[in-house]
Formats: sequence, structure tokens, C-alpha cells
Amino acid sequence: MPGPLTVGDEAASRLPAGFAHPHASEEARRIAERGLILRTQVGSGVHGTSISGQDDRDEMGICLEPPEFITGLARVPSGVEGDDPTVRFEQYQRHTVWDKPGGLANRSGAGDLDVVIYSARKWARLALNGNPTVLLVLFVPDDEVVFRNDAGAELVDNAQRFVSRRAADRFLGYLQSQRAAMTGEVGAHTNRPELVAVHGYDTKYAMHALRLGLQGVELLTTGRITLPVPQPDREYLRSIRRGEVPQAEVITAVDDAEDQLRRLRDAPSIPKDPDQAWVDRWLHRSYLSFWDTLRRTKDSLAGR
Repeated sequence: MPGPLTVGDEAASRLPAGFAHPHASEEARRIAERGLILRTQVGSGVHGTSISGQDDRDEMGICLEPPEFITGLARVPSGVEGDDPTVRFEQYQRHTVWDKPGGLANRSGAGDLDVVIYSARKWARLALNGNPTVLLVLFVPDDEVVFRNDAGAELVDNAQRFVSRRAADRFLGYLQSQRAAMTGEVGAHTNRPELVAVHGYDTKYAMHALRLGLQGVELLTTGRITLPVPQPDREYLRSIRRGEVPQAEVITAVDDAEDQLRRLRDAPSIPKDPDQAWVDRWLHRSYLSFWDTLRRTKDSLAGR
């Protein structure tokens, strides 16, 4: 079983300061930091598909909220200015590119940090529905983990409980969305016209479409996702991103992966649903343990 893990000192695990964004208030940041149970790198860096000098750093985490946000009606300010109505705490989201001229309209690039810390309940809802992005934190190797405590370690050790036909459907949906953006289908959108201008298609969407197919097949076959993507698939994905693979060849590879995913989804060995009962028990005991720690800390500070 993976154990608790912290990379660097306490300061290295802190979150960027709040910002004028609905999910970036200082109170939300403090909740996310104090209740943190897991924080890892995600995105191209952990997949091994990043291109030197071109990528930002994406991080995702999970936290536990104080009791007043679960059993009560407490809310957090909407951003740092607090002029807008308060919002329910579901996540702390911060992109360092917002600090540059242009603010929220900026697109992250090389050297920027994008971090989102979900409440454990929101993360669990997304994960039980098979969301490929949030499931990644369960498979990140230790050298890409920023922080993990006992509750986070227990969750990681039970990653197989989230494998189901729901996950297969979500991987298929994400794959199809990325492929549509790559091919320019009606209703699809690319925000990387510079890639289309150079390569004739959005090579980053193409890479992600095939990656999702490969990882979905691995998850349904083994119950795990290997990170970074194993060779030779990793280098093939990187070559797609660099525009070295014709679009027609990429489409064929994506179609093949989609066919495998469909067959695996319908296999009798794949559970129809994830193990929600276990997730509910994990949430319950994790929150109660965290709240007990908060209470004992408060009593200690009060000299009781």
C-alpha cells in the first residue's frame, strides 16, 4: 500500500494566492491547504508526452472541508474581492498565468502552473462517473506526487474500485470529443490555430485522442494506468504531437483504440458500476477523522 508522502518542505506544497475568480478566494485556498489529502502532477508532464519548452505544469489534488461546509450551510467568497454572491466550496482553482497582463483571458503556456484542488466529495462524484482526468491522480508515480497523507494513500490503494463500464463510456466520450476537435467536425472547436496552420490539423488534440484510447484499454484490461505512458506508445504519441504522423494514420490508430474500448466495455468481466459503497465508507471515515483532528487542534490551542 502506498504510504504518506510529502515532496519538499511545507512551503513547497502551498497553493498560489487567491485571485478574482469564483473558485480562487483566499478562504477557499485555506480550506484546500488545510484539508489536503492528495496532490499530484497531471497533464502532459505525467503522461510523458510533453514537448520541452512548450508545456505548463498541471496539478490536481483532493481535500476535506471543515464540518460547517458539509453539515451546515457555510460558503466561501467568490474570488478575493468578495463583491459577488458567495459560492459553495467545491474546489480551489488557480492558474498562475492569470497574474500576467490579460488576467483570466490568458492561455497557460511554458512555465505556468495550473492547479485545482477538489473537495473529496466532488472528486468522488466525478471519479465514480469515470472521468478520465480525475482518475489520473490514483495512478501517478511517487516522484510526481507533491503530497499524500494516510487518507490519500488509502484511496490510491483502492483505485481498482473505480473501474467500470461507466469509466469505459467516459473514456470513449473524451476520445470522441478530442477526435472531433482534431478533424474539425461540425460543432467542434480548436483553440490552437497555430498547430492547424503548421501541420494541417490540431496535433495536440490528436495526441490526446489516442492517449485516451490507449489508457482506457489499459484501465479496463489491468485495472491500472501506467504513468508515464509506456514505450513505444509514448514516443509515438510525442511524434503525433510534433506533427510527424499524417492525420489519416492518426485517425486509423484512434479508431482501432476506440474499437478495443467498445469491446472491453461490453465484456462480462467489467463491472457495470464502480464500488460506490466503499467510496461512501471511505468518505465518511476520512471526514470524521479530519474533523476530529481539527477539534483536537482547536482544543489544544485553547488550552483545554
